[in-house]
Amino acid sequence: MSIDLSALSRQELTALRKNVDKALDTLETRRRAEALKAAEDAAKEFGFSLSELNSSTASSKKTKGAPKFVNPEDPSQTWTGRGRKPNWVVVHLDAGKPLEDLAL
Repeated sequence: MSIDLSALSRQELTALRKNVDKALDTLETRRRAEALKAAEDAAKEFGFSLSELNSSTASSKKTKGAPKFVNPEDPSQTWTGRGRKPNWVVVHLDAGKPLEDLAL
């Protein structure tokens, strides 16, 4: 399908845009419903409901972990030793001080 957009007025182009946006929203809604139905059917095939599968993954989230290091200037700032180093740890290490100084 080909539309000569240069032949349309501003009002016609605006109306066309609204119709396209509405059609895209409708398509998105329909595709989501189809995907949800397919997921429910797949879960049912294994003897589960989709809500059962969602609740079991939510409870298996990792915990943050116990803090192992503390900022001596602000004891409310702690770090588990995992992930990115907080700025206060970086500043401490850049000053040539050992990480063990910050250990709890």
